[in-house]
Amino acid sequence: MLAAALALGTHSFAVNAGEPTSISNPEIQTFLQNHCSDCHADGASEGGLNLDTLPRTIGGAADLAVWVRIHDRVQTGEMPPPESSTLDETRRTDFIAALATPLNQHHASAKGTVLRRLNRREYENTLNDLFGTAVELETLLPADGRSHEFDNVGESLGISMVHLERYLDAADLVLESAIAKTADPPPVHAIDTHYAETREAKTHLGKVWKQLDDGSVVFYQNFGYPDGMLRTSSIPESGRYRILITGYAYQTDQKIPFYVGAKSFARGSEQPTLGYFDMPPLGPDGETTTIELTAHLEYRYMLNIIPYGLVVRDYNIRNDGVDGYTGTGLAIANVQLEGPLKDDFPSHGHRLIFDDWQREEVMPNPPSKREKSWYKPEFELTSSNPDESLRNSLQRVASAAMRRPVNASELTPYIELFRSEQDRGASIEEALRTAVAAILCSPDFLYFREPAGKLDDHAIATRLSYFLNRTTPDKELLRAAGQNELTRSTESLLSHAKRLVAEPRFDRFVVDFTDVWLNLRDIDQTSPDQKLFPEYDRYLRDSMVEETRQFFATLIRENLPVTNLVKSDFAMLNLRLADHYGIEGVDHADIRRVRLPSDSVRGGLLGQASVLKVTANGTNTSPVVRGVWVTERLLGVHPAPPPPGISGVEPDIRGAATLRQLLDQHRSEESCHACHALIDPPGFALESFNPIGGWRDRYRSLGEGERIDLRVNNRRVQYRLGLPVDSSGTLPSGESFEGFDAFRDCLLNDPDQLAKSLITKWLTFATGREMGFSDRQEIESLTRQSAQRGHGLRTMLALVIASDIFRTK
Repeated sequence: MLAAALALGTHSFAVNAGEPTSISNPEIQTFLQNHCSDCHADGASEGGLNLDTLPRTIGGAADLAVWVRIHDRVQTGEMPPPESSTLDETRRTDFIAALATPLNQHHASAKGTVLRRLNRREYENTLNDLFGTAVELETLLPADGRSHEFDNVGESLGISMVHLERYLDAADLVLESAIAKTADPPPVHAIDTHYAETREAKTHLGKVWKQLDDGSVVFYQNFGYPDGMLRTSSIPESGRYRILITGYAYQTDQKIPFYVGAKSFARGSEQPTLGYFDMPPLGPDGETTTIELTAHLEYRYMLNIIPYGLVVRDYNIRNDGVDGYTGTGLAIANVQLEGPLKDDFPSHGHRLIFDDWQREEVMPNPPSKREKSWYKPEFELTSSNPDESLRNSLQRVASAAMRRPVNASELTPYIELFRSEQDRGASIEEALRTAVAAILCSPDFLYFREPAGKLDDHAIATRLSYFLNRTTPDKELLRAAGQNELTRSTESLLSHAKRLVAEPRFDRFVVDFTDVWLNLRDIDQTSPDQKLFPEYDRYLRDSMVEETRQFFATLIRENLPVTNLVKSDFAMLNLRLADHYGIEGVDHADIRRVRLPSDSVRGGLLGQASVLKVTANGTNTSPVVRGVWVTERLLGVHPAPPPPGISGVEPDIRGAATLRQLLDQHRSEESCHACHALIDPPGFALESFNPIGGWRDRYRSLGEGERIDLRVNNRRVQYRLGLPVDSSGTLPSGESFEGFDAFRDCLLNDPDQLAKSLITKWLTFATGREMGFSDRQEIESLTRQSAQRGHGLRTMLALVIASDIFRTK
């Protein structure tokens, strides 16, 4: 089976590489000789550019990048150096126009040659949505390559035999989950339990847990030992469960926030967060509160319920005795779980494969085996016309998987594979599963079918769906594609885009795009030093990521101006973030929209803890790292990499010198000055925020500095206050700022640049290719149209989808 299925998956589409493009225009070469050769020819190669060895044809991406850089530096007036050049503007303009022609020509011919396959998240979403399953596949597959920040760009998405083997494994897992194991719907498990029944109760009741007369068990402690893992809630079967948690806030008239997660004893297993909730005190007539949620839970995972904000040490409780302790606690009366919840039986994937067959259980001998707990039914497929049923099954699966109508000849290799498996002794169902698995390893499933030039309706439907919902097109979109509505009418295309934005699956776009654009996927790349940042906890970590995602989603759904990315009058907060940010009046556990004071630094992305954490390590911040993040991610400007042999600047961990002081020395080197003049000022502005996004006027240090009397989580902090923060700077334009808020005002002076950057990144994310030289003119046009309409994010999204770039390859 493995060899046969993989053989079908190793075919690929034929693609013509872009032809070399000549740069031998005499006007170009004469200009370079007259104005550039002193520094870049005859043995001189300042900045790494040597015209003697520079090819006079563009043969690939590396050649193109060099010539584009020459074009841009001459266009901006950076080269030739103004102080040593007699170049007049007419000759500059003529040179730029002459060079732009071959650059446009080469990029336009090459950009349609890039093949794009599904990345790991797209692959997982697609299989689960096609077959109605919820199988975790992403970690099974090899990591995807990245092009700049994006992991869905075709040039970086290679494929190997390892990929194909893993795809086959993934297909088998999904088919195993989708295909019914029983003739009748499986039973729904109901678990009704409470903490007094757990093994931990024997250890902790009467010591740090308290059992009340009504049977409720009270927790008095925040995250720590013992946690609230409920062993009696062990999940009997993976699936979606309804969870009911009944309780109340004890010995307080205030609600208590609490965490609900899942936990397993399996080594290396993830511990997913299911949510944060508020538990109010008893009602006036002693009524408890029941919190309801629905979540996917894996086999043998257990619920974990932990209160937040109850800072107390064991000895405080033990000294008074748990019955005499008068502090606040979270009382949990009982916990109920119901599942796995099935929207339909058999699954959509089961019906997709077997709708043309009769699938009946083979009765065991003796029939009494069916009553045994270990019994696993076997099934037999039959049909009055097996050939027709086979063709219909494969036609249905292939059309759904390949996202377009599939003709009869395309089914031939899969029918032949089915026959060969039968010849080897496989049953009809086994052979059919092998053929379906082969379809799921085929190029037409793994790759986007996008011939160069104008896209057809099915290609547009696919591009739109993977852009906004990160999965295969739904029935309504495929219906529109089948009637050519998407190419015939821009209004129809935008109507479907509006519908997809309103879908729950649009949350996938928000997660995936912010993960790559803002680098939120690296939120756990570093762990903050607990001696320097003892206030960092899981609740803060989860909240900071959710803040940014919900903020970005709000900008799109409400069509708010792009300037909100820099400065907004609201933030998406819960009580944990509000406490971290020093904002009063927020007492809810979940993320909600909160209006900010006029002098707040928290409106916009740059004041959000998630962004500030992923641009720092666990100990300190770097103006260079943060400056590069701002210029690349927010402004869309990519500085040149550092010259070879130039070492980075390491922070002084003793706290005796700031990184800014060390950078001043580094910047004095001539080869470093130009880029650092661009990237350092934004980084300096963000120095007012520590590595976990807290505001600071002075750096924290474990070495030199002033001791302070401050307690976090009932423990005295170990860090000291070191040198003062200097967040002033001067932009390359000569504009100066004295701090973070003034820097934001500088960015707000150019909303077009913010819009242009986001439009470019959306186009890259939507098309699966980097935007290049021949795209510039249309991107400038889209930016102007966006400006005329107020730069609202939803307006910008519509402009991107209606653009020629989106609708062509």
